[in-house]
Amino acid sequence: MDPNTPVLIGGGQFTYRGAPESCPPPIGLCARAAEAAIADSGLNHEILAKIDGLAVVGFTIDAGGNLSRMPIPKAKNPPKALAKVLGASPAWQTYTHVGGNTPQALVNEAAERIANGDNKLVLLAGAEFLGSMMKLVQASNFGPLAAYQVDDEEAPAMFGDGRDGCSPYEARHGLEFPTNVYPMFENAYRANLGRSLEAHSTAMGALFAPFTEVAAQNPYAWFPQAQTAEALVTPSASNRMVGFPYPKRLNAIIQVDQSAAVLMASYAHAKSLGVPESQMVFLHGCADTIEKWNVLDRVDYHSSPAMRVGVREAFAMAGKSLADMSFFDLYSCFPVAVEIAAKEMGLATDDPRGLTLTGGLPYFGGPGNNYSMHGIVEMIHRCRKEPDAFGFLNANGWFLTKHAFGIYSCQPTMGAWARPSKKSYQGEIDAMASPEVTETPTGAAMIETYTVIHAREGMRMGIVIGRDEAGRRFVANTPKGDTDIMADLEGRESVGRKGQVVHDGERNIFTPQEFLGSVV
Repeated sequence: MDPNTPVLIGGGQFTYRGAPESCPPPIGLCARAAEAAIADSGLNHEILAKIDGLAVVGFTIDAGGNLSRMPIPKAKNPPKALAKVLGASPAWQTYTHVGGNTPQALVNEAAERIANGDNKLVLLAGAEFLGSMMKLVQASNFGPLAAYQVDDEEAPAMFGDGRDGCSPYEARHGLEFPTNVYPMFENAYRANLGRSLEAHSTAMGALFAPFTEVAAQNPYAWFPQAQTAEALVTPSASNRMVGFPYPKRLNAIIQVDQSAAVLMASYAHAKSLGVPESQMVFLHGCADTIEKWNVLDRVDYHSSPAMRVGVREAFAMAGKSLADMSFFDLYSCFPVAVEIAAKEMGLATDDPRGLTLTGGLPYFGGPGNNYSMHGIVEMIHRCRKEPDAFGFLNANGWFLTKHAFGIYSCQPTMGAWARPSKKSYQGEIDAMASPEVTETPTGAAMIETYTVIHAREGMRMGIVIGRDEAGRRFVANTPKGDTDIMADLEGRESVGRKGQVVHDGERNIFTPQEFLGSVV
């Protein structure tokens, strides 16, 4: 065994269910998960002071947008603040940009640093506390947060791709929120399969009902109760439509109080600390890919070339295939994220091996960028229970934009650990052809995909991605307040429908052909 072989030696989780005013903020939640990871490794608490690497997954309150502007105390440098709480002074400290891909991307990065001899003992941690934070904001009670501030103006070193998730053009039309964008992928995926709206609704329920059963058995799950497929997809007062075709129960839930942490080491250092080999989990394969960044630049909306390439590269590095995997944790913010991942892997969505270890983001909980850290902790524990088996995990950020992959097992890796350069395969994705985009379309057009966004009081706006007569892609909204058009879009398959698009000086407006006579 190469002494610098990276190994995962501990994983811990914490879910807070008490009164909001007693909930630790993100730094405190991270510390609780770190303690749990140390306990899981079998090492003493004092080992935290000896970590030489610390990475913290970005908190939602630092991600920009309305949440980041709330008047609440925050740690200016979360890794430094966590290090202070843990009594550590690691040389390598980093804080991640936005992205659900970052937990697995951090495992990949830490593994490479350990293999290169840059680090011997690394802690990865993340948390979300929006469940309690929103209640604290309503009560203007920020006292519990102040204890975790560090009086330090120094900004942390950042990890990952920090570009905005969408362009200003896309944002003007509503493509800045996952709850608006993923439904558009779902409708395109359904249309590409040729399924009816009714049949696909049934399929989405059948996909996620088993996730709820896993969550029901998970002591860390935010919603630990099994639900029927019908209950998941049937709109009701408690399951309102959010973005067609998704009712609330098919959406990731971010208002949770959850944290998770992973402890990694070199094989030699782990042995010197007394960690038994039965506790060690090896990263056999990994990859990181980025889709064509802006949604309007995608090759299409029913596939993911970046997933396809990343899956291929992770399996190639591991020397394994899909058939060699015994368990999976697929990123599950919305059904289409699972459906497209499974499609690109060649995995059936009803595979008897199951698609989640946690219960998934809508039922286990969707703690901001850190969900997959929980998946990795579950992967560590499952690998230990089945030491001859292999497991696969994928993590995704923004709008199927940023991807990270990992293949795990207690079986040791062979030879010196090394991962291929990301540049060696990212260029394949970057070189794929995309349609030309226009910001000022006018005239006849066709719907490529669409959704209708709902507020609590009902339908709010329609969003259409379409093509003009020249084949150029655009994004548009339906006429403001026209609920007849929105209801019609929801009432039948609307991918491929024709209409007219105009630019009103600020936004593009699309009207289906059947309604042109009623629009002045």
